[in-house]
Parts: sequence; structure tokens; C-alpha cells
Amino acid sequence: MAAGMDELLADLTAEYDRLEAMLAPLRASQWAAPSGAAGWSIADVVLHLALTEEAVVRSAAGGSGLAGEDGDAAGGAGLEDSMAAAVAAAGADGPAAFARWQAARRASVAALAGADPDRPLPWAAAPLKPRTLATTRLAEHWAHALDVAAGIGAEVADTSRLRHVVWLGHATLPYAFGLAGLEPVAVRVELTGPDGDTWQYGPAGAATTVTGPAGQFCRVGARRLRPEATDLVAAGPGAADVLRLLRNWA
Repeated sequence: MAAGMDELLADLTAEYDRLEAMLAPLRASQWAAPSGAAGWSIADVVLHLALTEEAVVRSAAGGSGLAGEDGDAAGGAGLEDSMAAAVAAAGADGPAAFARWQAARRASVAALAGADPDRPLPWAAAPLKPRTLATTRLAEHWAHALDVAAGIGAEVADTSRLRHVVWLGHATLPYAFGLAGLEPVAVRVELTGPDGDTWQYGPAGAATTVTGPAGQFCRVGARRLRPEATDLVAAGPGAADVLRLLRNWA
């Protein structure tokens, strides 16, 4: 079951707080260090997050979000290229990017909290309701925290907040199958959370199942871990495609 908006925003804020605590003590040399995101320094990653949080605020105010100023949706490689170009154009050193992100992340939470929960907001590939958009922000910040940690030799501990990322990855599977030109299959996921509890999504009688650690499921969906390097077990029709196409963004 998806979380309510208040719970989700509290967890989103906690995810932001964790990243902020990682970034606050960085020295100049660390800001310039390569992150786990290919081709981006840690400063670049944080600037990217600032730009996307600013896009949330624009979208909630009636703007185009990440859909482009002409309103056309963008996705896939086109969106990745446009975001990379935006980071390059905005170029900022680490402290400047950090300050910009700090302001943007607080404005983003306020914008999402005040948005009509039933009105989809312009985003990238398609408009998203505020709850789904907030979930994508949590998933992206968690994934980029992994990239920052890789750059400074730190670890990012799994938390119960990953249940939101699992929900998003599972909910996005039909869209991911469609993008690949495949007929979606019903999927049941039964994953072990970091506290040992079981997280279940999808119909109980589904012929296709995925079991294993929730953290690994999320890392596969973030494209930070290959399915074959995990303990995840996928079974049933289209099982290999589920892990190949899994994505933690909408």
C-alpha cells in the first residue's frame, strides 16, 4: 500500500536531511571528486538535484517542470542529455551548488505539501500526481546519495524509507514494459526490508514473482547494481524482463 502524503513528505525530508549531513563537511577537493554518477563530480550531482528540485517548485506553480518550456514531455536519453546540459550550463562550485540545493529542497517540500493531491503536475515523460512526484524525489535523492558516498568513500545504510522506492519501482513496471514494446505482466514482489520485515506489492496470485533483499531491488531499479550480482530471485513469465527493465523513476 502506498504511503499517505504526510508520511511520505516526512520520509522525503529525512532523506534530504541525511544527504545534507553527508555534504555539509565536504572540503573543496571532495566537492571536485568524481561521484558514482559517470562523468559528474559530487558538485555536479548536487547541482543536478538543485535544478530538479527547482523544477518541482515551477511545476507546482503551474509551470512546465521537466517537460520543457514548450510543454512537450521528455524522457529517456533525451531527458538525460538535457539534464547534463543544464548542469554544464549552470556550472557552480560545491558550496554554491550545496546552498542552491538547500534552498530548493525546502521550497520543493513546501510546494508538494501545498499542491492539490488530485491534480497531476507537469514533469518529464508524463504529468504526475504530487504523491508520485514526491516519491520520485525521494528515490532520486537516495540514488544520488549512493553516488556521493561512492565519491567520498562512505556508506549509505538502508532504511525503512526504501519501501517508497520499492513501491515506485513496482508501480512503474507496466510503463517500463510498454517502453520496451513488451506486454506487461502482473508481478508480485515479496522483499525483505532492512529491519527484517517483509514488503509485499502486487497481486498475491501473480504467476511472476520477485523475492530477495529490498535494498538490492532498489539498487537494480536505480541502475546501481546488476541483477545477476544480487540475491534477488525472479520466477515466472517475463521474470528476466522484470529485473532488466526495473526502474525507480516515473
